[in-house]
This record gives sequence, structure tokens and C-alpha cells, in this order.
Amino acid sequence: MEIKDHKITGIPFETARWMGGTITPEIVVVHDTASRLTPGNAARYLQNNDRNVSVHFVIECDGSVVQQVPLNRKANHAGKSHYHGRDFCNGFSIGIEIVNPGKMQGHSGWGARAWFGEVFELEEHDIQEVTTKEHGHGFWMPYTEAQIDTVIDLLQVLFNGIETLKDIVPHWYVSPGRKTDTNPLFPLEQVKSIIFGREDPVVEEADEQASHITAGACLQIKVPNGSLNMRRWPSFNPNIIASIPNDTVVPEIKRGNFGGLDWSKVFFDGRDGWIVTAYTESVKTLTSRLVSPPMPLR
Repeated sequence: MEIKDHKITGIPFETARWMGGTITPEIVVVHDTASRLTPGNAARYLQNNDRNVSVHFVIECDGSVVQQVPLNRKANHAGKSHYHGRDFCNGFSIGIEIVNPGKMQGHSGWGARAWFGEVFELEEHDIQEVTTKEHGHGFWMPYTEAQIDTVIDLLQVLFNGIETLKDIVPHWYVSPGRKTDTNPLFPLEQVKSIIFGREDPVVEEADEQASHITAGACLQIKVPNGSLNMRRWPSFNPNIIASIPNDTVVPEIKRGNFGGLDWSKVFFDGRDGWIVTAYTESVKTLTSRLVSPPMPLR
């Protein structure tokens, strides 16, 4: 993908009803649609509505994306907002909407009810009850792996192609107290670390909290007829970097407890990452299937 004539090639363009004059984008504002998950539902509304609302991009649950406003034109996505002393962020920002029901309330102990009345099962959608200063208390649906991948791909194209862009912020940051999107499960710092090429603070924190394992310790993956996801940091938020086949033996580097679960940092396929320790068995000897870490520099 690349930017050509203020549109991203390879992404469908559907002209929004509402758009303003020419802008010079300096920040990207990331939003939740606070809508039903039905494909196209939010995109159709944002393209044509009577509330004078629009946005540059809409990302569906499956990761597909549509552009609705050229990158040099104002979209009406942020409303009353301010960023570092400047008001009305629509005049200098690009808006990305991610399909998600937004803040929900608990329902009968088994579900979460969205503002539009639909109830989602907690277990089926991995909905989490979280309270933060910025979001208050609520039930929140995680973003899909496909959505986060598309967010990252889209941001990389934008920041590579628009020299004036300098920051990525959630809607709640520019409209504090008025908005709660993106929700607290959005991996903002991890996304920013990838786009800006800096160390991931969550990865660093996990490394600091975890304990080193005796040299030579190994784990064997135990997921019959399957594989175990290796993640960039110890969390079920979208961050899978590899899938380790059953019975593979890998070196264990560190171990720690995060979110009530034991996680192990291991080395596989040329990189290190985190796996849930419960799906492994400790082994004392190396096997032919062991994937060895690189030799330390002297």
C-alpha cells in the first residue's frame, strides 16, 4: 500500500457525505465505532448520516478497511477536542474508526449489554471488566488480531507517506471526560512502539518482573493436535508473533506471573516471546527438536 492522490492504494474508497476543507495532518486519532459488529453497519452510517459525522478510515472485525475521506480533507470525527494547546482536532488530524461495541454494562452475570441493547456473551467474546481513570468502570470487548494488524499496517503507510504526522492518540486523550474510546484493551503503547521504532514499555516491564531460569532449562509444548501461540508480551491482547507446534522443545529464558497466570519467555524460530506455562512440561535433556537460542556475545 502507498499514498497516491491523498488516498491509499489497495483500499476501497467510498466518498463520505460530510467532509471539510483542506488540512495538514499532524496526528492520528483512533476511535471505536460503538456499534454493532455486523460488517458494513458502521461504515455505511459514517459514510452517509444526518449528524454531520465522518471519518477517514473504518476497520471491520475481519481486518478489512475502507477509506471515506481523502487524507488532505477534514473529516468530522473528533468533535470538541484539544491536543497540546490546540482546539478542534478535526482541523489537523486523520481519524480511524475500529468496529467495536464500546463501553458496556454487565448483564445477568453472563453477558455485557451495549448502549444499543445487544448483549454479548462474556466468554464467547473474551469480554473483560476493567476500570481506569480515563474510561471509568465498564465491560470491554478486545479488538481482533486482524484489526490490530490492519491498524499497524495503515499507520505505517500514513507515517511513511505524510511527513507532518507526529503522534497517535485515542479519542479519550483529545476529549477527556467526554469520550472513552479506544477502550482500555487497545494496545496503544505497543502500537506506538512499532510505528515509532522504540522499545516496547510493556515488554520491558515484563522482563523486569520475570525471574531468570537456570541455564539449559527447556519446555516441551503440550497442546495435543494443535500448537501454542507465542506472544510479544504476556497478555491475551492481540500480540501473537509465532505459533509453536505440539511437542516442540524450546529453551526457557524467564518465568513470571502476570494477570494470575504463569508465563514463560522462550526462544523459538529466531526470536523470543511469551507462552502460557500451563501448556508445557519441563524437560531435563535436549532433544533433536530443540530450537537453540543464539550464542551470547563475549
